[in-house]
Amino acid sequence: QVQLVESGGGLVQAGDSLRLSCAASGRTGSIYAMGWFRQAPGKERDFVAAMWWNGENPYYVDSVKGRFTISRDNAKNTVYLQMNTLKPEDTAVYYCATSRVWGSRSKQDFGNWGQGTQVTVAS
Repeated sequence: QVQLVESGGGLVQAGDSLRLSCAASGRTGSIYAMGWFRQAPGKERDFVAAMWWNGENPYYVDSVKGRFTISRDNAKNTVYLQMNTLKPEDTAVYYCATSRVWGSRSKQDFGNWGQGTQVTVAS
């Protein structure tokens, strides 16, 4: 089993930046891909970004392209989501998760969900 712990959320102003972290432990050798999702109040959990576990081939939802970057620190088994030029519509709880399918944007293809970290962007 893989355990994931997110951190780095907070309250920021529109235009600010945040970097979220997702620390992986346990059977990390079984991870094929990692992704970030977000869930705003009263809405579905939506795909944000994902990549192969080795940090290659990232892909993003269109609304964050050019603003968000997913990456990995191999030495720390930690995945990051660098979020720049934040907008109020980015406000949500952000979750990381593992997948055995690269290229998927469906939460059904992801598992080992972390507890989430709240990001609030004030206008």
